[in-house]
Amino acid sequence: MSRIAADLQATAVVAANDQMALGAMLALSEQGISIPGDVSVTGVDDIPEAAYFSPPLTTLRVDFAAQGRAAVQELLGQINRTPRPYGDVLASELITRRSTGRAPGTLP
Repeated sequence: MSRIAADLQATAVVAANDQMALGAMLALSEQGISIPGDVSVTGVDDIPEAAYFSPPLTTLRVDFAAQGRAAVQELLGQINRTPRPYGDVLASELITRRSTGRAPGTLP
């Protein structure tokens, strides 16, 4: 992010996890880029500290334990040659905080 922040043409950054989002926010801030005024930033995890970042981080809360259980069930199905049908959707929740906003130049 530090290398591309000065020439960033995107209006949003979606990080793979909250810690990477924090790093992106730091790099953007160091370049004088406003979050969320210039660029929105989101993460994935909803780590406890996410609410205390500056600004507080919008993040996707994922039930990793449920994902792990589903992966084990899928693996056991493959081993036993009784695969489960695809299409199971695990719940997630978008936790909206102040690191996201309207894209610059859009109508309210």
